[in-house]
Amino acid sequence: MTSRHGINVVEVNDGVRPIRTVATSIIGFPATADDADADLFPLNTPVLLSDVRGSAGRAGDSGTLAATLEDISEQSNPLAVVVRVEDSADPAQLEANVIGADNAGSKTGLQALFAAQNKFNVRPRILGAPGLDTLNVATALISTAKRLGGMAYLSANGADSKEDAVAYRGNFAAREAMVLWPSFTSRRAAAVVLGLRSAIDADPALGWNKTISNVAVGGVTGIDEPVSFDLDASQVSDAAFLNDNEVTTLINYRGFRFWGSRTCSDDPLFAFESATRTAQILKDTIIESQFINVDGRLVAGLAQDIVESINTKFRNLVNTGRIIGASAWLDDKVNTPDQLAAGKLFIDYDFTPTPPLENISFRQRITNRHFVDFNLLNAA
Repeated sequence: MTSRHGINVVEVNDGVRPIRTVATSIIGFPATADDADADLFPLNTPVLLSDVRGSAGRAGDSGTLAATLEDISEQSNPLAVVVRVEDSADPAQLEANVIGADNAGSKTGLQALFAAQNKFNVRPRILGAPGLDTLNVATALISTAKRLGGMAYLSANGADSKEDAVAYRGNFAAREAMVLWPSFTSRRAAAVVLGLRSAIDADPALGWNKTISNVAVGGVTGIDEPVSFDLDASQVSDAAFLNDNEVTTLINYRGFRFWGSRTCSDDPLFAFESATRTAQILKDTIIESQFINVDGRLVAGLAQDIVESINTKFRNLVNTGRIIGASAWLDDKVNTPDQLAAGKLFIDYDFTPTPPLENISFRQRITNRHFVDFNLLNAA
């Protein structure tokens, strides 16, 4: 570089970079509606709706699409990725249409949700198939949730009793799934929960680490099966039975609410919805934040900057109540000279999610000691 009389400025853009949390409140679902506006809702094509309420008027009257949009909009007006599939009177064919396939890159049904990232630069993470979630569809929806880093909210399809609902729950062993029973009389719980989950995520006072349990649900008028409930956890109730068996139920106590925070995980570390979503969101947030560093110069400064960027994000998440704690570090035992020379860097991190306060226990005693302050002379 030629040296001239004066001052040169060389930009050095190394250092710690802020990390933005991935979007969590986007809904994704398949639906049927043979009479929907085909321009807005083409078959087997992901459609990004920025106005769920306004789009319901073009969703037709048949099938599940219009009702699902209306049920969601009673709770929030979120971004939603919708895939309209062909309806069928044959249950097996309808299942196949909803589950979809990937034929030489042409994706149909649930498979079309994977195209949302490239097409719209969004990833639906709140997933359901209201009115269509048979056992086979539910199984496919869970697989979709695993790939998208999302949660599948499932009705206990065909369950006529709390025992049936618990038996249905036994079909799954996935942290990405939550089973709901019963439903609302006026709206499908499997659709309402999508709107509620999105609203909770978007609320700064709540957020993605707050479970769906014990949040008031608007726009519903009743529960379609009688579910006994007692806030006293020592009492026997239908709600307690369902929650004890990892089924989220519905209650009417100071308003209608979902009651229960448990997933279908076979790993107790991810028993709570909040733990699963925290793991998913941290993973994708960290992955997306490091795109800029892929193929960068692997020097000690870059490795240290990455770790400090992640720890700065963790501190922010702790301060905003999203996690209890977390830390990232470099381990010399795995970052050997051979690994580094091969262009590989290992960064470890751990985290503690915020659990829901599922149970409060009070220890009640009877005592005479308060008679110490008993004063007959001051008695009125």
